[in-house]
Amino acid sequence: MNLNYTKLTLFGMLLFVLVSCGESHKHTNKLAGESSPYLLQHAHNPVNWYPWGEEALNKAKAENKLIIVSVGYAACHWCHVMEHESFENEEVAKLMNNNFVSIKVDREERPDIDQIYMEASQIMTGSGGWPLNCVTLPDGRPIFAGTYFEKDQWMDLLQQIIDAKKNDPERLESIAKQVTSGVGENSFNAHIADDSEFLPDSVHSTFANFTSDLDMQLGGFQRTQKFPMPNHLEALLQFHHLTQNDTAMDYVNLTLERMAMGGIYDQVGGGFARYSTDAFWKVPHFEKMLYDNAQLVSLYSQAYKVTKNPLYKKVVEETLAFVERELTSPDGGFYSSLDADSEGKEGKFYTWTNEELEALLDEAEYKAVSAYYNIEKEGNWEDSINILFNTKAIEAVAIEVEMKKAALENSIASAKSKLMEARSKRVRPGLDDKILTSWNALMVKGYIDAYSAFGKQKYLEKALTGAEFIVKTTLQEGNRLNRNYKDGKSSINAFLDDYALTVDAFITLYQVTFNEQWLYKAQDLTNYALEHFYDEGSGYFFYTSDQDPALIARKVELTDNVIPSANSVMAKNLYYLGNYFFDGELKKKSTNMLQGVLEFVPANTAYFTNWFQLQMYLTYPFYEVAIVGDNAAQLQAEFLQSYQPNAVLMGGKTEGSLELLKNKLMEGETMIYVCKEKACKLPVMEVEAAFGQMVVAE
Repeated sequence: MNLNYTKLTLFGMLLFVLVSCGESHKHTNKLAGESSPYLLQHAHNPVNWYPWGEEALNKAKAENKLIIVSVGYAACHWCHVMEHESFENEEVAKLMNNNFVSIKVDREERPDIDQIYMEASQIMTGSGGWPLNCVTLPDGRPIFAGTYFEKDQWMDLLQQIIDAKKNDPERLESIAKQVTSGVGENSFNAHIADDSEFLPDSVHSTFANFTSDLDMQLGGFQRTQKFPMPNHLEALLQFHHLTQNDTAMDYVNLTLERMAMGGIYDQVGGGFARYSTDAFWKVPHFEKMLYDNAQLVSLYSQAYKVTKNPLYKKVVEETLAFVERELTSPDGGFYSSLDADSEGKEGKFYTWTNEELEALLDEAEYKAVSAYYNIEKEGNWEDSINILFNTKAIEAVAIEVEMKKAALENSIASAKSKLMEARSKRVRPGLDDKILTSWNALMVKGYIDAYSAFGKQKYLEKALTGAEFIVKTTLQEGNRLNRNYKDGKSSINAFLDDYALTVDAFITLYQVTFNEQWLYKAQDLTNYALEHFYDEGSGYFFYTSDQDPALIARKVELTDNVIPSANSVMAKNLYYLGNYFFDGELKKKSTNMLQGVLEFVPANTAYFTNWFQLQMYLTYPFYEVAIVGDNAAQLQAEFLQSYQPNAVLMGGKTEGSLELLKNKLMEGETMIYVCKEKACKLPVMEVEAAFGQMVVAE
């Protein structure tokens, strides 16, 4: 850990404590007792905010008041703007307090609530975003939804709604019925489908449809704004592995290289911002999210296995250094995000004026950085500010500045060290230090994938610490999970994505450790999810548990986004566990889930890329690979360094307890068994020989 950063953090914490102890607030509302940093940001607004819960909902019913549900998250720039303009304003607060029960929701803690009211916004306005501001009847049914509003707009809207409640309550009731009915429907009418054969032609057709929307010049999609979409690229990596399609691999490399060179990547400190505001990956929205960086570590690690591109290794190493430095708790959990803003200005922590660079760097360093990172004296962004981003290969820049490549690289490295030191003294972006189970599972998997690609023991140790943190802090009696953890408190019952992503991480952890406890924990959590989330009628999992208080709708999440849908992850989990435990019922459930959405995949691949991966598992040969014997760990590590997405790995020094490992141990030998549907080929002693048995098509 950076010593200066540690000193600064400790100083900042001490200062915060001293100031807080002596600080008196004019207003304090019901959010003051919450642990969410986002809710605490609003705890001293003049608005009488409540957290979501029985107290607020009962108050609205008892007093027949409309409800304002305002949803955001700690790193949200426009959430901060609306708070400052409206929620800190006494006039606005008076209007809200007199006429509404106002509820603040952290969308990251309560994605179930966000999901429902975001869908209401999309039904009513055709769009959504954060802050999300929804007005509901006293029973929670929505009658209005929108995103950011300026102060006067917000007050005018609220007054119109107040007048409508007084003068035309029947119209509000009609709106509520219509919108609630729409929210209760699933976007895709998935169903248990008839058995169908999975054919390569369908996979190729899906790929062809998908490529029509891809930007083959700059990477990403053909959009003005560009989001890293790790699961999309993982699907294309898998497609390339199975078909040797060069277009898929070229696109993956193009996108990964453009992101790594762009301003969306923190060229000084490592790690990725949430998205780029332009098509060139240059200008980021500067917030840094754990879930993005976790998945991108996995993606770059997997891509490195295929390409051995040193840039990908550098990105993984620098991003994990950032996670360890800025998003890791002392007890091994992972914090949620860093704000886009510092000192009230977006990106101030990460950007530089030309004068700052000239003052910090010597002549050779400045020359190197200016050329390599496109620095301009007047700034390459707004307000004479420079974002560090690269558009040229190091060899081309060396020729341009008349420096040897090695000298240029040394100057850039030296300059980055100085910039990192200078940046550590700046006012830091706000940290959302709540810990979420699902996002932590993604980070655990990121460390596992980095370990499997690069063999660094430190990465495995971090993965194990993170997994054990989940078990110690959010896993409850009876295999029930909680979603959140902060300041020793874990209070919110987990959602389906918490189970799905934790199961996925634990299955992956078994494959790199051969410690069966992780596989059995995955099985236990899956059984709990089947008992409390699974809907026999549809064959899918609800997003919320049957143990949770009912909302106005119980949703089934099917479409993949930046984070894959909980159902698509669970479908893959069922397939993995079905293979490990010879459980045909689990595999049947997985297959049924895929068949129910399969008709949507070709035309909507961007929203079904994780389902597309499962489709490829079922279309092409999928293997169970067992490595058994004293030398299992060495062969396991060698196997892991190769990209083999269509296989599950198992084994150890002994046969263990899995059925497939029985009678596989040969005294004095370490053998590799390549199996498919329980039928194993002749054992081999070398990994390359095993790969030779894993044919892509039969």
